[in-house]
Amino acid sequence: MRCSKRRMLLYAVTDRAWTGKQTLCEQVEAALRGGVTCLQLREKEMEEEAFLREAKEIGCLCRRYGVPFIVNDNVEAAAACGADGVHIGQEDGEAEEVRRRIGDKMILGVSVHTVEEALKAVRNGADYLGLGSVFPTATKPDAARMSFETLRAIRQAVELPLVAIGGICRENLHELAGSGVDGVALVSAIFSADGIEAACRELRALSERMVGR
Repeated sequence: MRCSKRRMLLYAVTDRAWTGKQTLCEQVEAALRGGVTCLQLREKEMEEEAFLREAKEIGCLCRRYGVPFIVNDNVEAAAACGADGVHIGQEDGEAEEVRRRIGDKMILGVSVHTVEEALKAVRNGADYLGLGSVFPTATKPDAARMSFETLRAIRQAVELPLVAIGGICRENLHELAGSGVDGVALVSAIFSADGIEAACRELRALSERMVGR
């Protein structure tokens, strides 16, 4: 499964801090029913064995719905659970080395903050880029804000699919129109919702409007 701009439209990033009555897998399936177009498993505090069990279960759900399944940071776990790809940040190692380790068939996403980082990620084999933080976010309260001008400059510099992340919700998503991003990556806007499926349907419609579809 390769990456495309349409796959970035509504990109869900997990956070088990929001699990309550539902398990994370149940939340993920609700998001998939609601129309998310890509899903990233980002769970940094789990034991490896438990993480792999959950990753395999969520990967099966994503395959059932035809949605790419991405693992955050952990190359070995991504390969072991049969994920479609891996996503890394600037602090998680060189994209060139990760590309060498995962080969050509897996998707590689890279978080970038400047045009220079974006161009380097392209040279080193990235398939898509994550851009942020575009708004203040409780998930990463210390993250530097990325300006609208930087979003547009990266869009002008690269052809890869671009997904914005950081503090995005139904109330501010429309502000990204015209920035050049191909979609949005959301954490709490999806997984803290009382009705995840319904929330995703609304967020997908807002995302389609934002990118002009």
